[in-house]
Amino acid sequence: MQSEPQSLPFANLLNDIEKGTVKVPQFQRQFVWPKQKSAELLDSILKGYPIGTFILWKTRETLRSVRDIGGAKLPVTPEGDSTEYVLDGQQRLTSLFAAIKGLTIERDNSQDNFADIYLDLNSNDDGTIVIIDAGERSPGDVIRVVDLVGGTLKSLFKYPEKHHQRLSDLKSRISAYTFSTILVKDATIDVATEIFTRINVTAKPLSVFEIMVAKTFDSERDFDLAEKYKALKEKLGEVEYDTVTDAAVLQTISCLIAKDCDKKTILKLDKKQFVDMWPVAVDAIERAVDYFRAFFRIPVSALLPYGALIVPFAYFFYRHKDKPLGEMHKRLQDFFWRVSLTGRYSYSLESRIAQDLKRIDLILDGEPANYDQPVDLSPEFILENGVFNAGRSYIKALLCVLTHAQPKSFADNAQVTISNDWLKQANSRNYHHFFPKAYLKKVIGDDWRINHIANITIVDDFLNKRVIRDKAPSKYMAQFSRHNDELDATMQTHLINMNKSGVWENDFDKFLRARCIRFSKELKKRIIPQPVDNLQQSLGEDMSDETPITE
Repeated sequence: MQSEPQSLPFANLLNDIEKGTVKVPQFQRQFVWPKQKSAELLDSILKGYPIGTFILWKTRETLRSVRDIGGAKLPVTPEGDSTEYVLDGQQRLTSLFAAIKGLTIERDNSQDNFADIYLDLNSNDDGTIVIIDAGERSPGDVIRVVDLVGGTLKSLFKYPEKHHQRLSDLKSRISAYTFSTILVKDATIDVATEIFTRINVTAKPLSVFEIMVAKTFDSERDFDLAEKYKALKEKLGEVEYDTVTDAAVLQTISCLIAKDCDKKTILKLDKKQFVDMWPVAVDAIERAVDYFRAFFRIPVSALLPYGALIVPFAYFFYRHKDKPLGEMHKRLQDFFWRVSLTGRYSYSLESRIAQDLKRIDLILDGEPANYDQPVDLSPEFILENGVFNAGRSYIKALLCVLTHAQPKSFADNAQVTISNDWLKQANSRNYHHFFPKAYLKKVIGDDWRINHIANITIVDDFLNKRVIRDKAPSKYMAQFSRHNDELDATMQTHLINMNKSGVWENDFDKFLRARCIRFSKELKKRIIPQPVDNLQQSLGEDMSDETPITE
């Protein structure tokens, strides 16, 4: 491998890009610079300031996936020529090319027109020359960068005579600017991605995923982590589990290979092992998702108390291909609820996952797993800690209890449809306050209990709020009872006993107590008791004769 410092004139660099010999490898991150930052770069060039060194990898190796500078439609590299892939400086290079060519950059479902970068002809070199808003300036006092660089002398002379010298001077400065480059030659793809990784680890805030995209890129094996992850998300999206993060996927692969998933471990993973493990990890993740959906009845990934739960469960299904049964099944369920209810993955995530893999190993070996974090399933604890926030893991766990009961519509006993889209919003119409907020504010005023998980039901978004509004539960539920002959059974799927929960009496205190007890009883079915736990029922409410939910 050779590293050759070069000085590259503006015209040469522009020509190389336009003829298709300079490309962006797929493992590079997307172009993210805003126009203002691009304007500042051009301002530095016009003032003769250094803008850093471009590192280019010159090779005859053809990568499967590349991107053109700025997304412009540029030709493929001419046959027989080498390609120069940008390892460092993509943001600067794309900014420059987009402004000079007046490109429109598409990103995040929006468009950014880089033709709208101007030179203020009244400015001097001590001030700001390049601007992105011409504002109220006279058209004769500003010129677009694309028009200056691409314009002829004749077109420039259409500007007021007082600006002719300035225009000529600025145009000369851009065309005469020399870029500092380092040309890496005779390097393999592995060496090139290693250079890219080291540059960005030390100098730029790339995510672990972006770094691993570079480190694992393999054109011969047709492996592009970014594309593989995109395909996985699309497949999981078919079953509403497309919120599984790239971090969780990396952690899963790292745990399958090294039984650890901190950043250092992930970045040290062997490329061949990583690529070999990918299809195995995908299979394990899909099995974990199937288990969440089928057994826990968690219909969408947005309801998972922690997205990172994918990791230990994928590890389980990596080692155990069959459906867990008997004691193994009970212990796996116990593990899920203990993590979800204790806030276990809210901090020190990587170290806690590594600890939990040992617990999964015990479960796989038919042994009980011990826990040092107690779980409190008492109705009092639920009442004290149940303030509704759809982002809290504890609340998500209780929502999972609700979805396991497969809630039915108040109106016609039809199955409630749940999707990731509406669960993304905490104020979604699908989170219904059973005692309406407007009603309670009239009765008890502002009270934290109004927004309590025990006052939340999951409903279809077409539930007629115009009927409910600020009405007491006894009134609006009486309306539903005229259309739904199975209303009592329907409400059991919401963990509500219509005749014992204070609904017909509009007794909010009684309703909250009764529902907290129902949550407590449901959770106790899912936990294997340990001495440190508090599983006692109290609040002075006997719910022993409730109609059971169909399992």
